[in-house]
Amino acid sequence: MIVTTVRDLTPLKGVLFDFGGVLAREGFRGGLYAIARKNGLDTEPFFHLASDAIYDTGYITGRATEADYWEALRLATGIRGTVEELTGEILPRFILRPVMIDAVRLLRQKRYVVAIASDQVDWLERLNERDRFYGEFDRVFNSYRLGKGKRDATFFDDVANALRLAPGEILFLDDNPGNVERASSRGMLSMVVRNAEDVAEELADLPGRAGISP
Repeated sequence: MIVTTVRDLTPLKGVLFDFGGVLAREGFRGGLYAIARKNGLDTEPFFHLASDAIYDTGYITGRATEADYWEALRLATGIRGTVEELTGEILPRFILRPVMIDAVRLLRQKRYVVAIASDQVDWLERLNERDRFYGEFDRVFNSYRLGKGKRDATFFDDVANALRLAPGEILFLDDNPGNVERASSRGMLSMVVRNAEDVAEELADLPGRAGISP
């Protein structure tokens, strides 16, 4: 079920957070826009092509490397730059939102299961090395390690099973409406995050509950 507020959701036991766009500012779009501008390309078409390429190459599910991804984009668009230079446009733009991390900590204190559910690559692990946020969560579900992304609706079945929760006991938060629709189709309570600060405030108001170990 797609919801517009996190208040009065019962029987809620777990919360899944997307990373870029929810827990952190979205660095992928901003970085790709910067790359497009540097190479004299239209930003939006380049963004959509690059977004599809991260799936089409298999990088998002761990079946290709970072170098494979950027080489595919070079061939398709003519962009210039080393792997380090291109990735360097993206990673610094992922900036954790302290208000969301505070909400995650409060949820754990109230005995909710909290997890990351992200279509990400090994960049997520590099970001964790920089910012040390994995320890705030009970589980981290990264498409790069799972071999399956959120474009496959069964991703959400796998996550619910891993957490040992019924889909209807889980709230999924993402800024991508397509991901939200797919999670909802698998029975999860799902919400499009348009303003992270407002959502964090609502999460902070959730009542405490008895803990369930994932």
